[in-house]
Amino acid sequence: MKKRLIYFLTFILLMTVEIFIALFVHDRFFRPYIGDLLIVIVLYFFVRIFLPEGCKWLPVIIFLFATGVEILQYFRLVERLGLSDNRLLRTILGSVYDFRDILCYGAGCILLMIGQRLYERKGIIDETRTNSR
Repeated sequence: MKKRLIYFLTFILLMTVEIFIALFVHDRFFRPYIGDLLIVIVLYFFVRIFLPEGCKWLPVIIFLFATGVEILQYFRLVERLGLSDNRLLRTILGSVYDFRDILCYGAGCILLMIGQRLYERKGIIDETRTNSR
């Protein structure tokens, strides 16, 4: 239960930062690159609320998910579904494909994998076992 609380609080903190960036930062570096890097980390902590242990490959799965969403942007899914006027869905799904976003997702997931390894070595988490709690 303690791990879930830590993951939940970390998710809330990072999501708040992500929303702040989306609403108030309008530059050409921090918002597009750091925001994309951070979103995969936000997703990671969200999933970890529900799967606090046994998630060794979670960063890879999140990378594939984020890349899949980016590919859907390439095919203009939001326009094809007629959701261009829905600002919330357009923001969540995205509407502009950019290969650099995939690179940022990859960088964020690499940071997650490094973080997992460091915590494993310190014995804080054990990613090799699955807990059915």
